[in-house]
Amino acid sequence: MEEERARRVVDTLRARNVFAHVKLPQAGITQYGIRVVLPDGREAIWDNDGTAGLEAQIMLNGVLVGFVASIPDSENYGDGQIVEAIATADYDRPVGRSRPAKPRTAPVAPRPPASLAQRLRGGFRS
Repeated sequence: MEEERARRVVDTLRARNVFAHVKLPQAGITQYGIRVVLPDGREAIWDNDGTAGLEAQIMLNGVLVGFVASIPDSENYGDGQIVEAIATADYDRPVGRSRPAKPRTAPVAPRPPASLAQRLRGGFRS
């Protein structure tokens, strides 16, 4: 996102009481982004990676805790649509979760040793 556009979007978000800031580009990336500070201490970094679609990384103390997946057809969004997408995003249900590799099964407890009577009845089979 270009700097001018990022500043326009941030100004509009602030008018809607969204605590937003322009995110400056990082080394090697020329795209600006939008940082939205969430009430619980997390922050959403929108469109700072140079890709065409609109998506966000949800961070807590510098650690990725989730993301808002790329919104289909968002590469053609105008400023108003970007503002609406950021202001109404569901930050409490980020989709970035890992799946367990295999379902866990309860460990099978070893059988206690058979008593002498049980072994005599069963022909000494365990």
